Amino acid sequence: MRTLVLADPLDFDSWREAARRLRLAGVEPAQARFAVGRSRGDLFDEAAALPEVEGAFNAPRAFMETAAQLIQHRSEDRFDLMYRLLWRLKDQPDLLAVLSDRDVAEAADRVKAVRRAAHKMKAFVRFRQAEDEAGDHWVAWFEPAHRVLQATAPFFARRFSAMRWTILTPDGSAHWHGETLTFGPAGEQAQAPAEDAVEDFWRTYYASTFNPARLRLQAMRSEMPKRYWKNLPEAALIPELTAAASVRTEAMVTQSAPKPNERFQRVRAPSVDRAPTDDLVPGDLDELARGVQGCRRCPLWRDATQGVCGEGPKRAALMVVGEQPGDQEDLVGRPFTGPAGRLLDAAFEEAGLRRRDLYLTNAVKHFKHEPRGKRRLHRTPSPSEVQACRWWLDHERRLVKPRLILALGATASLAVLGRKPAVQAERGRVITADDGARVFLTVHPAYLLRLPDPAARDSERAKFLADLRVASAEF
Repeated sequence: MRTLVLADPLDFDSWREAARRLRLAGVEPAQARFAVGRSRGDLFDEAAALPEVEGAFNAPRAFMETAAQLIQHRSEDRFDLMYRLLWRLKDQPDLLAVLSDRDVAEAADRVKAVRRAAHKMKAFVRFRQAEDEAGDHWVAWFEPAHRVLQATAPFFARRFSAMRWTILTPDGSAHWHGETLTFGPAGEQAQAPAEDAVEDFWRTYYASTFNPARLRLQAMRSEMPKRYWKNLPEAALIPELTAAASVRTEAMVTQSAPKPNERFQRVRAPSVDRAPTDDLVPGDLDELARGVQGCRRCPLWRDATQGVCGEGPKRAALMVVGEQPGDQEDLVGRPFTGPAGRLLDAAFEEAGLRRRDLYLTNAVKHFKHEPRGKRRLHRTPSPSEVQACRWWLDHERRLVKPRLILALGATASLAVLGRKPAVQAERGRVITADDGARVFLTVHPAYLLRLPDPAARDSERAKFLADLRVASAEF
């Protein structure tokens, strides 16, 4: 029996080198045992005594990725499991695809546990404000289920790049100084602040978003395991909120519905299969904006925060039509306030246009997106969704009566012209729509933001500015 002692439980490179030599020397898994502790040398006690064996053994990439995560698991026999898999892979190169195999299934379960621990760390680390000689320093104490600190710390470096922070765990510590990420020895909970001024605001926010009618205790404990509660300021409210959930739910059910706003009812949006009638026609832009909030002409309202109507002078000579609200526009309720909007504002200024003189709106009034983690990624509206929302755009045009419509991109052009043009081929000139409207096509500013090549981005931005200057001369 060969016992090999690894000084660092996360030293994957040292384990890999020793395991390779064991495998080439023909040491079977039953004759090798791995442990973690202090050795007489820096790495393994008996690895150095192994004879050098000529030959090579290349492990599949899938195994290396699995082993790099397995080493983060807290189980004492994880190195033995990794070596058993490595031993068998030489004769069974497709072993990891056999999900019914006991070792493969055990490895998959442990990797899943490690990934879950990393996810929980991202969700439940709570930084508290402290100060040192360099100023503000944010410190967090966390006890991960597995040794995921080093693998997960880069996420916090990207997410909180402008902060100086430290994460303390029983396994080690991570430190971000604004430019470099370093790791240090294990910490203690007493080294982190017990509370800071933000905690009261966090508890107030959590209590205000707690919906007793949607309480599912088993699901809540699965997503927020009790092992993390002691480090979460909002967790102190959970017993009280859950105890009162049934009473609050009953009060919500028995409460009388509020009386509808009669004026709002008059400008409600018609259903998709119903044609607009005179009693539904909004009398001004304010009524139209309120009516958008009740729009149910397509399903996009279900996932959006709010409808986003246009804004600008009631008799603007130039109406600017984009595609749809973005993430920031959906939250603040105003068009063109996100990154594309800031680029557009800068281009307006260079082209001699003033935003306050223009009416800015979108072809679609609700944000279409798909969740990706904590982000909401933009999705292009379908032609049917554009057509459903055209009822609102047509009324904006009727009320504003612009002399020229600047359509930004293909979706805006579809909403204004009733057809999807080749924007690059038809941009830079005035087109007369079937209803007599004068329409000027160009690209959407978001297109410029998506260009990866700086030279191409500069070139396209110059073309965009040229389009805006031509458009400003046409109205």
